[in-house]
Amino acid sequence: MRTSYKGIYKPTHPKKYAGDPNRIVYRSLLERRMMVYLDKNDAIEFWASEEIPIIYRSPIDYRIHRYYPDFIFKLKTGKKFMVEIKPYRQCFPPKKPKKQGRSFMREQLEYIKNQAKWQAAKVYCEGNDLEFKIFTEKDIGVYS
Repeated sequence: MRTSYKGIYKPTHPKKYAGDPNRIVYRSLLERRMMVYLDKNDAIEFWASEEIPIIYRSPIDYRIHRYYPDFIFKLKTGKKFMVEIKPYRQCFPPKKPKKQGRSFMREQLEYIKNQAKWQAAKVYCEGNDLEFKIFTEKDIGVYS
């Protein structure tokens, strides 16, 4: 059985949050850890979670969808970032098993969809003075 790590984050510094600080939802422990970092880091001027929609076309169903990147934040130096949090293993195409099952197909489709989302996010960032990054447990300092 898989445990869910979804919850509401209550910021220590709610004035740093660009949005409603009472409605900050995390969907993984990696996201929660990033929220704590952004909230408590003095170098961060402001941050937000899933506040900006990015429009992209899915290569799976060829329809237009909205994607909400995990975080946007601005450093006091003026540099701004859009960040997606993903487990390291999801940043690469899934390895083909000897016996292909539904799990491999699901992972492959998710990887393809994520690539389309991230490409759309990069294009959005180029036009909006943001730098797009993907953070994993290796970047956030969590190892499984």
